[in-house]
Formats: sequence, structure tokens, C-alpha cells
Amino acid sequence: MPQHSDSSLPIVGPSAAMNIIRRLVEQVAPSDATVLILGESGTGKEVVARGIHSTSPRADGPFVPVNCGAIPAELLESELFGHEKGAFTGAISTRRGRFELAAGGTLFLDEIGDMPLPMQVKLLRVLQERCFERVGSASSQPTDVRVIAATHQDLEERVADGRFRADLYYRLNVFPIDVPALRDRPEDVPVLVAHFLAQLAREQRDSVSIAADAMAALQQYTWPGNVRELNNLVERLAILFPGAEVGFADLPQKFCEGFDPSRPPPQAPPPAAESAPAVPATGAPQAGTPQASAPQADATQLGQEGLDLKQYLADTERSLLLQALQRSGWVVARAAQLLGLQRTTLVEKMRKFELQRDSVPSDS
Repeated sequence: MPQHSDSSLPIVGPSAAMNIIRRLVEQVAPSDATVLILGESGTGKEVVARGIHSTSPRADGPFVPVNCGAIPAELLESELFGHEKGAFTGAISTRRGRFELAAGGTLFLDEIGDMPLPMQVKLLRVLQERCFERVGSASSQPTDVRVIAATHQDLEERVADGRFRADLYYRLNVFPIDVPALRDRPEDVPVLVAHFLAQLAREQRDSVSIAADAMAALQQYTWPGNVRELNNLVERLAILFPGAEVGFADLPQKFCEGFDPSRPPPQAPPPAAESAPAVPATGAPQAGTPQASAPQADATQLGQEGLDLKQYLADTERSLLLQALQRSGWVVARAAQLLGLQRTTLVEKMRKFELQRDSVPSDS
């Protein structure tokens, strides 16, 4: 039976957020830099990882994924580094690990935030020294892999809690890419639906069409399961309504709750907004980009009564943060780039000023 997984999905979507993702992939792919992909479950982090691999000089080598959260802690070392015959009970033959299998290519460490602390120490050594030992072996062997890690966890929070090593975090966080949730880019929903329908057609399976009212409802849905949930829905509708047009009334109830037909569907940005400025690994804007330009002189005049400078600056900062968040559709990574900030810095400032999408009144 054909498998429907994130790995089969190209990086598609007309939203500003996905344009940024594509630009970042283009920038980092030619290098061997370690990439850390962040985002909720189901957003397509493996899609981004495969996109980096397929456009890199290692494209002809293997892409080897491993889910660090799905393998028992006692087996993870053998899974990554392999083992020698007789290394432990049940090791009836020598076995190559994922680092060996990925030689010349890319090793994708998914759910790195769930890796046990003892294994974090061993992984850090491999990343630093570029060599490893199979379990039960006393000899080291070199490794030639490009490591891409991903997680839905807040690694900075886990570092603060002592559940993730700070030195490993900084070693992985060379080039972070934050994949936004689907609810933050509803204009991508029709394009993703079209992709999944085309995928069904290529597999010569039953397909459907989606009526305008149903598509509008899907664009307003919050998608807790993100792109993976949308993929599953399209496949389910194709089974339930083969060859038919699916209208609003045909959708499962949860996709209809809270739907406001008077709300216009979100539109993709105009072509002029599609090119995102180059962003280096530090997240700071490059010289010569609009973000790096010096601000113009402020026309604010000091009145006769003076002013509370601290409050004035705080109000100004909050206003600029809010403008950036609204302009980016509350995609935090995009807003951070508009302001020339690290994503984590913007998150801290949002907490400071209590900026949340649901708590800020709309201008409309």
C-alpha cells in the first residue's frame, strides 16, 4: 500500500513564511553546516530536511532518518553507532549503525529533544570529533555525514530544566529553521490540498474535489495536527466520496465548528513580497538589507512637561513588535526577521508585553 508521509511532500505553499523557509533551505544546502529544524508535530520538518539534502552536494548520498524518541534508550546507541558481534546478549552478528549507513549523505535526527542525556554526551563527542565507536569495539572510525536535527520541543526550556545539554544545543543550533504551524499560514491550505489530490491521482487512487465553502472552512480550522492532519483528511474524503465534490456539509463536524462564512479567505502575498532577505545563521540581518539600514531620525519632540522616557520606549517597542507580528500573520520566525531579532528574543519580548494573538484586538 502506498505510504503517505511528510517525506513525500515538497516544500510547497505561497505564504510568506514558506517563502522564507525555501530561501533558508537554498542558503544552507550548499554547506555542511548542522541544521536544527523546529516546529510542531506534523508541520513537515522532515520535508525541510529532505529539501536541504536533495539540493546539497550530498544529494547523491543516502538520507537516513532516525526517530530518537521512538527507539528505547538502551537500544539507541547501537542504532546510531552499530555494534560488534557478541557486544551484548542478542548481538549475534556485527551491525552497522545509522552513522555508517549515512556515510557520504545526511543523517536526520528527528525528535532530538527526546534523546536521553547519556546519549547526548556521546552524540556531542561524535559531532565534535567526527568519529565514533561501535558498541563493543575499542577502535574509532571516522564519519562523513551531514547532521540535521529536528524537534517539536522547546530546547531552550529543556536546557534550563536540565533535560538537554547546553553544549549539545549550541552545537546543533548552528543554523535554525523554524517551520510555522499550518494555522499560521492558512493561505497554504488550498495548495497543499491540490498537492495531496495530485498525489492520489499519481497513485491511481480515488480522488475528490473540494467545493469553495468546504475549502473556506478548512482555511479557518486550527489544524492541531498540522500538514499531516490535512493529508489524512484528504485521503479520508477520497475514500468516503470517490470522484465527488466535497462541500461544507460533507466535512467531519470538527472542521465545521466555529466556521464564519462571512470571513474572507486569506490570500497569498503579492509576488513582490515573496522574496525574503537573506538571513545568516545567526538570525541577524545582513548589511545592505532593509533591516540593517539605520533608522531615520525620530520626529518626536520633548514637550515642556517632559515625558516618562522608560514608558515611552516601552510603548514604542510594544507597538513595533505588534506591527511586525500582524504583518507576518503572527508567524514568529518571520516577525523576528522583520525586526532583526533572534526568534527566542522575540518570544521573550512577547511574554514581557503579554502579546498573544487572541488577546490583541483586531484593527478591522
